[in-house]
Amino acid sequence: MSIQNGLLHSVQAIEEHYSAGDYIFREESTPLFYYQIVTGEVKLNSYKEDGKEFIQDILSDNSCFGESMLILGKPYTVNAVALTKCTVLKISRDQFFQLLQDHPDNFLNMYTALSEKTTEKLVLMQKISSQNAEERLVELMNQMKESKENKYRYSFEIPHTRQQLASLTGLSLETTIRVIKRMEKDEILIIKNGKIFY
Repeated sequence: MSIQNGLLHSVQAIEEHYSAGDYIFREESTPLFYYQIVTGEVKLNSYKEDGKEFIQDILSDNSCFGESMLILGKPYTVNAVALTKCTVLKISRDQFFQLLQDHPDNFLNMYTALSEKTTEKLVLMQKISSQNAEERLVELMNQMKESKENKYRYSFEIPHTRQQLASLTGLSLETTIRVIKRMEKDEILIIKNGKIFY
């Protein structure tokens, strides 16, 4: 769910530009702004004790991020890092709450989107806790494809690298590559020019 860019501009949103690898916010910092991507990709990640990256989400144009922690007023549980060159709009916490109060339809849309996101995360967490690597990858791909109109077999190009798929599912890169090859052999997905279609 996102708020119309024009509406954000009408409350003096600040436009910021980031290069790939730049931190937008860091884990444990206090949420002060509502963020929304205009262009580019942002990943939400954290690191395990052994230094291994776990990607919580990868977001693109018109996606908002960090809003649940902003609403709760609790420190971020993830980092937000630009994956590509990004343009991001931000408004202060006070402006955000005033905007929701002045435009209740946005509040309802955000409430619904947060509920859907929570449900998706619960389902994914159940699958990720499974020892079956294929189940983890299938569930992630199903969730990505769910919002697309075309549900035909092999119609959806997975927008992530194998490393990103590994980080999103808590698998090693080697396991992810091996399982994807097996899924191709079993005709669950196809690979064209190195791209995965599900």
